[in-house]
Amino acid sequence: MIDFSDPTFVANPYPGLSELRSYGKPMWHDGLGMFLAACHSDANDVFRNKSLGRIFIDKKPEFEWETFNWLHSDSILDSEPPKHTRLRALVAKAFNRNKIESMRPAIERITSELLDAIDIKVSSGENFDLIADYAEPLPVKIIADLLGFPASEEHLLRPWSQAIVKMYEVNPSLQYQSDAKAAAGEFAEYVRDLAESRKKNPGTDLITDLAMVEENGEKLNMHELVATCVLLLNAGHEASVNAFGNGMVEVLRRPDQIALLRTNPRGVTETALEEFMRFDAPLQLFERTATKDTELGGVEIAGGQKIAALIGSANRDDAIFESANKMNIARDPNPHIGFGAGIHFCLGAPLARLEMGVSLPALWEKYPDMSLASEPVRRPTFVLRGYESVTISA
Repeated sequence: MIDFSDPTFVANPYPGLSELRSYGKPMWHDGLGMFLAACHSDANDVFRNKSLGRIFIDKKPEFEWETFNWLHSDSILDSEPPKHTRLRALVAKAFNRNKIESMRPAIERITSELLDAIDIKVSSGENFDLIADYAEPLPVKIIADLLGFPASEEHLLRPWSQAIVKMYEVNPSLQYQSDAKAAAGEFAEYVRDLAESRKKNPGTDLITDLAMVEENGEKLNMHELVATCVLLLNAGHEASVNAFGNGMVEVLRRPDQIALLRTNPRGVTETALEEFMRFDAPLQLFERTATKDTELGGVEIAGGQKIAALIGSANRDDAIFESANKMNIARDPNPHIGFGAGIHFCLGAPLARLEMGVSLPALWEKYPDMSLASEPVRRPTFVLRGYESVTISA
C-alpha cells in the first residue's frame, strides 16, 4: 500500500494513485487508519453522502490547542448540519456573487501592479519566480483587500496561513504542530481586533459585512466570524496559489498547450483554469467520518470510521476523463471535483475562478514567449500539492 510520506510518491503520486483505482473500490489504509476512495464515482460520493460528516476532533491537550480547535470547529469547512446550514447561509449572504464580482477592479489593479514589478526584473535581464512574484502574492492581496486588512500588514498573513495548513498533512512534525498553535493564536487575535474595530466603525469590507449580517434572526458570534475570515484566507489562497503554479508548470512543459495560451489566452482561459484544477489538483485528500454504518462503493464503513476522497486520483480517472493523464486546457466538459461537491462545495470557487480568469490571460499577454528557466522546486507535501519556486525566463 502507498506510503504517503515517501518523497518519491510525493514528487509524483499519480502512478500510485492509478494502482489504487485499479481495485475498483475504496481500500483500507492501515497507516492512515481510513478508507481511500480513489475512483471518481466513489470520491464524489464521499463529498455527497449524507451519512459521512466533516467531524473535527479537538486536539489534545485542549489548553494548548484551544484557539486552533475552535478555528476549525466553528468554521463552515469542519461543521455539519444544522450548524453548517446556519453558518453557510450567513456567510453566503455576505460573501455573495455581487460582492465577489465587485472585486474585479481590485483584482485587475493588483494583477497589473504585480506585472509591473515583474517587468522591472525582466527589463534588467533577470528571471522571475512565478510563485513568489505572482501566484502567491496575488490571492493574498485580493483576500486582504476583500477583508479590509491594512496593506502594510499583508506580510503577516501568508506565514500564519502556511503554518496552520501544514497540520492537514499526513503525520505533521512536532515543529509543524508548535508553529500551528502559535499561528492560530496570533491570527485569531489579529482578526478579532479588526472585527471589534469594524463593529464600532463599519467599513465596506467583508469583515464589516460578516459582523453585520443577519438571517432569520441569526448572526455570527465572534468565534464564527474569526474562523470564517481565517478559513477564507487559508483555503482561498492556498488553492489559488497551487492551482495556478501546478497548471502553469504543466503547460510550460507541453508545446501544444503553450501554443493555445500564446495565441488566444482569453479565449481559452475558462477551460484552462478548470484543467488546472483537474490535472494536478492543489488539494489531494479530503477526509470525512461515517456518522453511522454506511455502504460506499461496495465497501461497508462502520460508524466512526474515516474515508478520504483522493481528489487528484479522481480527477485522473479514465472512466470519466478521456486521455486523463494528458493535459488539455481546451477540455470541455470537465467534471473535476477540485472544488469539492455537495454541501461542502467550495464557497470561494467563484472568487478563485475570477482571480485566475483575470491573472492567467494577463500574464500570457504580457509574456507570450515565457519558458521554464530551471526545474521547478516542489513543496514536500502531499495533501496540499504545489511548488515552492518556479523560475521563469520571459
